[in-house]
Amino acid sequence: MSFADRFAAVGAAREALTGLAEAVHQCQGSDLGPAMGRLDVLRRLVEAAQVTVLGEGLERGEVASSTCSTAAGWVLEWAPSYRAGGTGDLVKVAQACIGKPVGAGAAQVLDHGSVQRVRSCVLAGRVRVRCAAVALTEMHKLGPRLTPAALPTVWEGFLAVAEEAGPREFRGLRERIIATHGRQDEFQVRQDRLRHGVSLSAGRADDGMVEYQLRLDPEGASVLEAAIGPLSAPNPVDGISDLRNSDQRRGDALVEACRRSTAAGEAPVQTKAQVFVTMDFESLRDACGSGTVLGAGGVHGNGTLLGPETVRRIACDAAVIPVVLGTQGEVLDLGRTRRLFSPAQLKHLWLRDGGCTIPGCAAPPWWCDGHHVIHWANGGATDVGNAALLCGRHHTIVHQRGWTATVAATGVTWHL
Repeated sequence: MSFADRFAAVGAAREALTGLAEAVHQCQGSDLGPAMGRLDVLRRLVEAAQVTVLGEGLERGEVASSTCSTAAGWVLEWAPSYRAGGTGDLVKVAQACIGKPVGAGAAQVLDHGSVQRVRSCVLAGRVRVRCAAVALTEMHKLGPRLTPAALPTVWEGFLAVAEEAGPREFRGLRERIIATHGRQDEFQVRQDRLRHGVSLSAGRADDGMVEYQLRLDPEGASVLEAAIGPLSAPNPVDGISDLRNSDQRRGDALVEACRRSTAAGEAPVQTKAQVFVTMDFESLRDACGSGTVLGAGGVHGNGTLLGPETVRRIACDAAVIPVVLGTQGEVLDLGRTRRLFSPAQLKHLWLRDGGCTIPGCAAPPWWCDGHHVIHWANGGATDVGNAALLCGRHHTIVHQRGWTATVAATGVTWHL
């Protein structure tokens, strides 16, 4: 069919759809489903056709030479329905389909083959414009963080997801993609940066209640979920159902966890939370890849990814029980008995170190963890001659920067 023939058919389709409500009562009930399916196909193809027309207008210079001068203005002039939204997505996808850089360079992460792939998927109506636009935005954000060799693979995966799912699924893949295909240390750097966003607002009185706003990084969220998960289960009493909703139970569980922590006093404890993290031994030893949280529950529980140095740091105490896996997935170590410092060893460190051992830090001993100077994954012994007290902040820094120390009977000397 020529363009003129196709354009005439579009006009006929418009005429056929106009007033459909007055004729739909004439169909059989069994025809309604197929009619809905056929209209859905048309909807996709109309979107694809608009991408085609806009792309042609951009390539020919029609858009640039128009009174609107911008692609968005040109779309709004000729397709006023886009005033309700969606213009940006249409322009972004049309520009990508003709290989033109989008905005700050969203399409620059795509090679020629990837451009042709998105073009064929969109123009065939298999990928909706909205999904394609979100995929392009994600590639724009992820591209500089990924290895160049991984870009085509990630893009193919995005298009496959776009054919079957919606925009939300793309954002859910972000952490795993960076962990698997990120540049050297990119995933760990990202998680370290997220720690700076942790916050708990001051309480705000609201009609007798007090409201807080809490933001946590993946590690903190996993620990919180592990702490309150078992305490937030429904608790029937004498056969009477627990009438609290999920949010009420979780709020009560958080208060109960704080109450128990306060009641425990300042004595060293061996078990802080039951969070299990799986990681293969080579990745843990070489500080690469990522660990996966298991069994914590909640939105930030099962499946949450943690950076390698994050796992190595929290493996120094009982905040996380590492499950170290072999090449066949077999369990090599499940919280090795002598991996964790005993209460007696921690008391010794309290007396010897007096608090955080980093020069200039005044954190008291009950704020500190026992740190393996030579990490246990690298053969370091769990004894006081290989131990140093570190506050949470400096514990993170030591693992990030790879600081080493010399331990003597009188204390610890850090080589900064």
